[in-house]
Amino acid sequence: MTRKIADCRKYPSETNCTLTIAGEEDEVVRAASEHAASVHGHEDGPELREQVRGMLEDEKVSV
Repeated sequence: MTRKIADCRKYPSETNCTLTIAGEEDEVVRAASEHAASVHGHEDGPELREQVRGMLEDEKVSV
């Protein structure tokens, strides 16, 4: 299974957040949504989690 990544550096914010979260898709969606709510002031809920899911990227594996 390909791991997914959520990278705050790709989305400008007032805090210049540099957090990157990687793991299985559901884990990353949950953690990134909780982070978006607690750090960036978004409201955690189904809409935010779907937005996060749509922004995930596949982890690039170096061989």
